[in-house]
Formats: sequence, structure tokens, C-alpha cells
Amino acid sequence: MTQGAVSHQVKALEAELGLKLFNRERQRLVITDAGRRYLDVVRDAFDRIAAGTEALLQRQRGGVLTVTTSPNFAAKWLVPRLSRFVEAHPGIDLRISASLQHVDFAREDIDLAIRHGDGSSNGLHQTRLCTEELVVVCSPRLLSGKAAIRRPGDLAKHTLLHVNDRNDWSRWLEAIGGANVDVSRGPVLNQASMAIDAAVDGQGVALARTALAAWDLINGRLMCPFATALPVTYAYWIVCTKAAARLPKIGTFRDWLIGEAADDARRMARLPSPKSAA
Repeated sequence: MTQGAVSHQVKALEAELGLKLFNRERQRLVITDAGRRYLDVVRDAFDRIAAGTEALLQRQRGGVLTVTTSPNFAAKWLVPRLSRFVEAHPGIDLRISASLQHVDFAREDIDLAIRHGDGSSNGLHQTRLCTEELVVVCSPRLLSGKAAIRRPGDLAKHTLLHVNDRNDWSRWLEAIGGANVDVSRGPVLNQASMAIDAAVDGQGVALARTALAAWDLINGRLMCPFATALPVTYAYWIVCTKAAARLPKIGTFRDWLIGEAADDARRMARLPSPKSAA
């Protein structure tokens, strides 16, 4: 405000109170005894308003943040790196709920969801986290020795790990032009995380989504013996209500998720190039 505007506000306040708050002496204002007593009251009131405002903003920046995601994403992507978020943002009390059920933000006490889908919004705020491919993965132990996997036909010597059905292995073999491999072999698991963990343990060879396998690939527990990858229709999305999207704590967690996914992509790009399966 300009000096004139301040002077006008002071005069209006004095007229309202019927008291002199300042004496005008030699082109400056000197506070009166009444003004000093009033200052103590007003300052206390403004300090309390400031404290209440800061407390409200702190609750928006921090406090409890409840996130729901699928058991696969929680186990293979989110949980292994949670310590980094906790260390960087100690003011946010993170709560993770692993569930296959899609959240109803109007009925449930959930702030944010991470879901695998086609990106249809249904009126919600959505941000793409990462896209995926389906790649062959196995323990490094299976790439050496007498039964080493060097070409697609070598898969016949190892257990194939399937997720939900045996269609993905049939599609992959078709994509490379075929190989003498019986896709009817091997267990069928209903969770991608189980197939990845079995592959890490050397129990067989899996077709895994790159987002879920990234942590194990980056840390050398899994390797891709072949370059051929299958496209995946769906992607991972960060989902919340449009109102919640503006909250600082939501933005902090969303930015962290996106940063972690980008770091995965950079580190995956530096991994040794697998062989062509053709």
C-alpha cells in the first residue's frame, strides 16, 4: 500500500474507535498510549491467525497420506524404494494399502491411488507414471552352464513361468517367428510378482512387465536374455480427485513417483543390451 493509503486506513480506524492511535509530529506518526495498548491486542490476534494458517498449511504439506495400489505394484515397485521417500519427507505419514479393488474416493479415506489401466479418467485427476513392455527375464545363473539360455530354443530346457494363462508365452514365441518350445509346461501363477520372484530364485523363466521387473533388473537379480519385447496396452497412472490434486502433500508424492520412474528408465537404458531372439 502507498503511504497515502496507509494514512487513510489509520484515520478511518481512529474514526471508528473514537480514539487517537497516533499523534502526527513533524511529518511522522508517534503511537499514543491507547494505540500501544491496542497494538498488544491486535498483534496477539494476528499472531494467532498466522499460527492457525501455518498449521493448516502444514497439514496440507504433511500429515497422513493414504495411498492404495495393487499388490504387484506395491511389492515389486513401491515398497523397495519407500525408505528414500520417508527420508526425504519425514513430515508425511505415509500409509500404503495393497488392494485389487478400485478405490471410491467419495466413500473411502484414500488420498491417492496408483492403478494399471487405460487412462480413462471418470472425472478424476490422472497422471501417467510409466509405460511398459513384456520382456523375458531370468536369473543370471540360467545364462551360464550346460543349460545356458543363448537362443530361444534353449527355453525348452527350462521351466516357463506363466501369469494367469499361457497366452503371453505363445505371443512372444510367435513374435520371434516360433521355436520348438512347449508352452503348456510350467506353473500358472495369478500374481505377476510371484512369477518375478520365482524367476529371481532361478525356478524358471518368466515374461514380466518392465515396470514390475525394473528393480530386480537394475540390481542384477534378473537379466533379459533376449531383446524382443511385447507391447502392453495398459500403463500405470497416478489417480486422485481434482480437489486433492492441488494439495502440496499430493504433489510432493506425485513428483517423487514420477522422478523414481524416470530414474528407472535411465538406469534400464544403461543395462547391457540383450541378444536378438530372431
